[in-house]
Amino acid sequence: MMIEHISPEQARRIALAAQGFGKPRPVQVNQGHLRRTIEQLGLHQIDSVNVLARAHYLPAFSRLGNYDRSLLDRAAWGRQRERRLFEYWAHEASLLPLELHPALRWRMARADRGEAGYGRMRVFANERRAEAMAVLARIREEGPMAASDFESSRPGWWEWSEHKRILEWLFYAGHLTTATRRRSFERVYDLTERVIPSAVLSSPTPGEAEAHRFLIERSARALGVATIGELRDYFRLGPEDARAALVTLVEDGTLQPVKIPHWPAAFLHRDARCPRRIETRALLAPFDPLVWERKRAHRLFAFYYRIEIYTPAEKRQHGYYVLPFLLNDRLVARVDLKADRQTGRLLVHAVHQEPDAPPETMDELAAELALLAKWLELDQFSGFRR
Repeated sequence: MMIEHISPEQARRIALAAQGFGKPRPVQVNQGHLRRTIEQLGLHQIDSVNVLARAHYLPAFSRLGNYDRSLLDRAAWGRQRERRLFEYWAHEASLLPLELHPALRWRMARADRGEAGYGRMRVFANERRAEAMAVLARIREEGPMAASDFESSRPGWWEWSEHKRILEWLFYAGHLTTATRRRSFERVYDLTERVIPSAVLSSPTPGEAEAHRFLIERSARALGVATIGELRDYFRLGPEDARAALVTLVEDGTLQPVKIPHWPAAFLHRDARCPRRIETRALLAPFDPLVWERKRAHRLFAFYYRIEIYTPAEKRQHGYYVLPFLLNDRLVARVDLKADRQTGRLLVHAVHQEPDAPPETMDELAAELALLAKWLELDQFSGFRR
């Protein structure tokens, strides 16, 4: 098999195009724009931190610009006929297009058998299954419920109660899914068949090998060019599952082995585009799929990045909630931001330019911050100096 050689610069442009960058932002964003963006990425990772905006809203903003977040809310948690997304453990907790539901049923089945999930959850698949089924029966009879509906007092931030573990096992095993989210962002669970449209639930369930091929292909499509580790990480597949899928996809020509200087073995999706140039501007959430795999971010952009939320304040290098700033085909700066909703301001705590940032970086960043403030319905941004 011929192995194509591509340059690091080409790999970077391929990756950006695959992730939806380089196209003009729409003048007015509609549900179709949002749907196509999520289908292109395959998922939006969910995170509860609300310092700026919850993480699942940000990838669409990065690519589409100012859009109505209620479009995403209705697609994820609206009435059944409006739903286009569902929640499940994919990369991490994620919002995914409904069409991916069949391809993840193997993971639900493994969880149901006690072969997947955290150790303290797996007991509910076997020796404590009766307790889980009792919780399921209560939701069947009483309707959607959150973990707090079962508790007289809430546990600590990092501590899951017994009922929360049961609910999360039922969720992981596919018996329950997310009906909605409360204002506190607490998940409200309901029977899967009362949430997911029947047309989706009645679609055929692929075998595990077929599902793994499907997910690796979707990963490759979303990444453009990637290593086996990056392809596996996108939907968190096991090494053996991913390896078998990769072999088949190379054999049928869906993926092509390529050599890139200073990269491990990599694979190019047959539909990947390599634009001659990328013109774009975007602030990226810490959990954006362009940068969530930190080694890949370094390979593509020579950009060392980590989120420092859990780092003590005195040891932080760049700030608490830091967003990389993408300008054309380079990550040129990082910005520590906070939405101060009481005063109506977007607070810019710090800006750190990369050593090779172009002269126009700060002007372009100012324009993007103004757009971000408008999207978040904040009157202004403060703390930024050119």
